[in-house]
Amino acid sequence: MPAKKGGRRKYGKAASKSVKSAMRRKKSGTLRSGKGGRGGKVKSRAQAVAIGLSEARKKGAKVPRKSSKKSSRKSAKKGGRKSASRKSSSRKSTRKRSS
Repeated sequence: MPAKKGGRRKYGKAASKSVKSAMRRKKSGTLRSGKGGRGGKVKSRAQAVAIGLSEARKKGAKVPRKSSKKSSRKSAKKGGRKSASRKSSSRKSTRKRSS
């Protein structure tokens, strides 16, 4: 079996530590969401990981940027909605003219 090549890692050790810490706090029930911990207890594992990575980013650890999937979805939806609303508005105007 060939030896693995040493490639670049996406996440640094500091990021791993902060996620580990967040997971421990989630397990003990002290991890809270929102600004200043006002959002309530974190119950999902994914949210705990996200909080850990966010904290790592603030400290300056090696963590990839947040993906902008949501913004691309919104723009696609808005484009579809605009064309639909234009069609409906043109239909309404023709109805008003005929009556």
